Amino acid sequence: MFKSLKALTLVLTVSSCALANATDNQLTQQEKNAGWQLLFDGKDMSQWRNFKSDSLNPAWVIEDGAMTLTKGGGDLLTKKQYQNFELHIDWKISTKGNSGIFVLADETGQMIYSHAPEIQIIDNKEHPDNKIDSHLAGSIYDLFAAPAAAHKPANSWNHVRIKMQDNHLQVWQNGISTTSIVIGSTTWNTLVKGSKFANWQNFATAKQGHIGLQDHGDKVWFKNIKIKEL
Repeated sequence: MFKSLKALTLVLTVSSCALANATDNQLTQQEKNAGWQLLFDGKDMSQWRNFKSDSLNPAWVIEDGAMTLTKGGGDLLTKKQYQNFELHIDWKISTKGNSGIFVLADETGQMIYSHAPEIQIIDNKEHPDNKIDSHLAGSIYDLFAAPAAAHKPANSWNHVRIKMQDNHLQVWQNGISTTSIVIGSTTWNTLVKGSKFANWQNFATAKQGHIGLQDHGDKVWFKNIKIKEL
């Protein structure tokens, strides 16, 4: 009886995982009716391209239904630009890894991060850039620190929700609010002046831009990427 119960539990667990995976990279009918759009359907990356390129580096691959950087793939941009939007995205970072999600990204600077605020992705425990609170996962890099309750260990899936409306940037990671600030406000400008971006011309001044994903040289995974324009 005990062995049978264990076997049944195992079957139910595997079935539950399969069901959860089956819903990845899809929109419900309710989401479709509300205006949500997929930026990745689990099969191709046709809505993305590399920074300052019309093409996509083949080092970005699809692995188990996730957009995956193997090595040296370069930073990614959505082909479309967005101004007011809500974005949902799941990410997972490898041990000692580092990456990021950019908003309001443009291609007028030398790098994708020249003008774009970054929602940090990092292995908080083992990556060497873990000594500053605003450099930890879910933070607005070097500006606004995410609370510890929003953090998960490396190789765990995290869910990020980003809302941008009339320059009001809000971020939630794993259901925890990590940021709520108006870009260009007095508070924002004070934070920028105290950061590495203090003398970066045109940092976060764009009214619209691309969504970006960072190649920081480490393996990273993204899935369930969907956006709704507001």
